[in-house]
Amino acid sequence: MNSLDFSQEDVERAARYHRPLYASLAAGLALSAGVYAVLAWPGRGLFGAVSGLGWAGAAAAWAAIVVVAADLARLPLAFWSGFLRERRWGFSTQPLRGWVADRAKGAAVSLALTAGAWTAAVALARALPGWWPAAAAAALAFAVLFLSFLAPVVLEPLFNRFRRLEDERLAAELHRLAERAGVPVRDVLVADASRRTTKVNAYVSGLGSTRRVVLFDTLLAAAGRPEVKVVVAHELGHRRDRHVAKGTVLAMAGAVLAVLVLWAVLGTSVASPRELPAVLLLFAALELAALAPGAALSRRWERAADRCSLELTGDAGAFERAQLGLARKNLSDLAPPRLVYLLLFSHPTPPERLALGRAWADAH
Repeated sequence: MNSLDFSQEDVERAARYHRPLYASLAAGLALSAGVYAVLAWPGRGLFGAVSGLGWAGAAAAWAAIVVVAADLARLPLAFWSGFLRERRWGFSTQPLRGWVADRAKGAAVSLALTAGAWTAAVALARALPGWWPAAAAAALAFAVLFLSFLAPVVLEPLFNRFRRLEDERLAAELHRLAERAGVPVRDVLVADASRRTTKVNAYVSGLGSTRRVVLFDTLLAAAGRPEVKVVVAHELGHRRDRHVAKGTVLAMAGAVLAVLVLWAVLGTSVASPRELPAVLLLFAALELAALAPGAALSRRWERAADRCSLELTGDAGAFERAQLGLARKNLSDLAPPRLVYLLLFSHPTPPERLALGRAWADAH
């Protein structure tokens, strides 16, 4: 790490912020797994309260109980990490009622998706005892594709309001940048992130007609025009290399694999609505197994997008200023523990990104 970029105090301050968050994430996963394990324990237990509703009613009601139970178990930890700690460190701009509303909306979306998916899975297992894995794998893969397409216009607006970039000169420059990248975009949107946080970000989402580049309004307030262009060029790199589409295909393949593992472990017992906690416990284990390879692939894509940003803008100085600004504004972890880096870091660390930019500048 270049000591001119970040001081030892910067490294230590970032560590003080992030280390407890890593612990809280692990604790949250353990709490969810514990809830699923308790609810999956043999015996009627809470399931007896919904078993008389018929298989479809029992599947949907049981899904609601499981989702709510896991969410309530994690709630104190989520309140500490997502509200109290963020306010203490000066990142949260959100009142308590806003945080509660966001939490409730997230829980409602999770409940609706889980109840719908589980009821459909039970229906398929009952109707097609010998062939339900094929039908369920196809249905789940299609659901992943459908949600990737639909999320920008249905789910994202539940949490943020979006507007078109009002700076016409900047918007024109960004559109020219997109054309140069070979991935013209209809809209560069601005999300009202400032009503929730001081952190800065940008992202790409959607497929086909719903694809978009989104900037946080906090980014526009904190960064200059050249730095914003560098950040958008990075997102255009994801578009150019079709990372969203590739990620969706991989997620669809993962959905198929998950159904096959579920079939191997539980077989036709999926026809029983009561098996949901065991299913979620198994899926959680599969997600944990996928963390390291998924993070490694994501970091590779992020490096490719960084190189695209440098190639499109040719502005290594703005790239460096942007990376320094993002790291400091978001208090990025500058030297994470190796295991945390391997499992959780979807992006290279700021020092790694700065090194990439300087290597590119030296080569050009």
